[in-house]
Amino acid sequence: MTTTALPAHAVVDEALRADIRLLTTLLGQTLVRSEGQALLDLVEMVRGQAKVGGLRDLPAEVDARLRAMDLHTTIRVVRAFTSYFHLANVTEQVHRGRTLSGQRADGGGWLERAVARFTAAGVRPEVVSEAVQRLAVRPVLTAHPTEAARRSILDKLRRIADLLELPDTAPRRRRLAEAVELLWHTDELRIGRPDPLDEARNGIYYLEGLGSAAVADVLDELREQLASIGVRLPPEARPLTFGTWIGGDRDGNPSVTPATTLQVLELQATHGISLLLSLVDNLRRELSVSQRVSGSSEQLLARLTESLDQLPEVEARYRRLNAEESYRLFLTCVGTRLQLTLRRVQQRVAHVPGRDYRNGGQLQGDLLLLHDSVREHQGELLATGSVDRLLRTAASTGLLLATMDVREHAAQHHHAIGQLLDAADGPAGQPAPGLVGVPTGTYAGLTRPARLAALSAELARATEPGADRRPSLDAAGARTAAVFDTIAEALDTLGPQAVESYIVSMTQGADDVLAAVVLARAAGLVDHAAGVARIGFVPLLETSDELESADAILETLLTDPSYRRLVSLRGDVQEVMLGYSDSNKAAGITTSQWQIHRAQRRSRELAARYGVRLRFFHGRGGSVGRGGGPTYEAVMALPRGSVDGQLKLTEQGEVISDKYALPVLARDNL
Repeated sequence: MTTTALPAHAVVDEALRADIRLLTTLLGQTLVRSEGQALLDLVEMVRGQAKVGGLRDLPAEVDARLRAMDLHTTIRVVRAFTSYFHLANVTEQVHRGRTLSGQRADGGGWLERAVARFTAAGVRPEVVSEAVQRLAVRPVLTAHPTEAARRSILDKLRRIADLLELPDTAPRRRRLAEAVELLWHTDELRIGRPDPLDEARNGIYYLEGLGSAAVADVLDELREQLASIGVRLPPEARPLTFGTWIGGDRDGNPSVTPATTLQVLELQATHGISLLLSLVDNLRRELSVSQRVSGSSEQLLARLTESLDQLPEVEARYRRLNAEESYRLFLTCVGTRLQLTLRRVQQRVAHVPGRDYRNGGQLQGDLLLLHDSVREHQGELLATGSVDRLLRTAASTGLLLATMDVREHAAQHHHAIGQLLDAADGPAGQPAPGLVGVPTGTYAGLTRPARLAALSAELARATEPGADRRPSLDAAGARTAAVFDTIAEALDTLGPQAVESYIVSMTQGADDVLAAVVLARAAGLVDHAAGVARIGFVPLLETSDELESADAILETLLTDPSYRRLVSLRGDVQEVMLGYSDSNKAAGITTSQWQIHRAQRRSRELAARYGVRLRFFHGRGGSVGRGGGPTYEAVMALPRGSVDGQLKLTEQGEVISDKYALPVLARDNL
């Protein structure tokens, strides 16, 4: 009898089905042990009916049994199917990861193929090197109510995924059975509705996973592929960073208060610093280079001596045991500074120079000293290996894992401005001291051109009036104004990477952006005359009309002297966010994509005339109807020249797990 080998995809599908059958069997056994055979029979009846004819026009017997279920039984049937889909999804992710690993082994990864393509096209290494210097990719995580899964559930699914990668043995099956049973006995729902801190913990779960391995893997491969064509990727470069809206997206979400924003940033810092502490400690144990064998740079030894003087917390036994292992002792000092930084964040106390890190840049400075010293002393392999991986991870995640964007609706800024600058202490109908040429109490009724002129004149003034009138703000106005104070506090205590962009939703004109700038100036975040621009301002263009007006809005902003000065202070880079969801729903997918395409092309051409580089932030939804779909194909379809080395895009909460739940999937997605 002859046999025919199955095609590769059939083998993969059969292996996937086998693992799903195994987990389904284990789930059924759990149901019998925990709830009884009757529940499993009921679940199997529903599943069988769904496979045969769906759940409409049910046979009389099935219909009667379902209608007879009490609430207790109904909940358990629903939970059984929820557990089944959890198990099926995580199994599919594991097998997708295996397929990707096989493709990488056979034909190289995405980066290798990309380098091969532009090498074959004759792109010169110096052109690639110039592009690499501009390279800045930032996925931005957003919250989604359906993806507020508990950390306990996520941990158990990750445990099941890890077990599926092991050889099929009796101990492995026993551990899988235990994990499935724990999953069944864990309540998927919280007692209360998830708040922004719960959503933040969910996002942090994925960010920690990325920082643990995937980021270093991707950047290490990028370094290797570039080196193969003679292009160097500096170890301190930041080609890949992460952003988040969780805790900063205030548009339509009253739960995100100024206090919430600061709490989420501090939570990110706690986890980010803890991750770095773990990575530093791992390298400290590994880097047992002897001073007598290899030596160290004078700069590192000087920094080490300085650090030991500043850090009495470094125990005497470490000073004695590692006296001839300068790198280990140096990393002990780095770890001690990180511990003191963590304490500073948690206790909200002031930064002490020399004892803790004020921001991620100071940490990177120490790690770069280590990298250069190892490299200079016959340690090229080590420098481009474990030391390089730590440095690149620290550069990518910073102390906070991700940079927060703050977003608010344009109308909220005008509401606050109307109260802040329509001075209550002037006679009605007379020009107010708070806003140039605008009579008291009339701001809300101004036309858009008049509002633009007034705000532009306000920004041009050398001094900032209005802050002393904040007590007159109502609750909504006070919250809007206070968020800028919160941003200033976060930048002071957590560093410049805490918040970089302030996004104005529903931007219909340049005045919508200038209103936010006026409020930011009241908090000391910007001052064009003093050369201060601590954050950038981002118009969010969502509707068809806004997309059609993109270049006109941009030109009005760039021709305003005060605003143009702020853009100059931010490196002559202006960020513009493009919303896919609203335009898709209003105009349809094809029309929306064409409008977004035209908006990018026209805006890029206009910005170039004013000597400004545009960074487009693509607000893509999770589903195709909201602008989602394969990211790679979406990027390749962007207008020529619109990326220019910089790409920022949302990763919606409902698809984050599918892209980042497992390290192999995260690496491939990045």
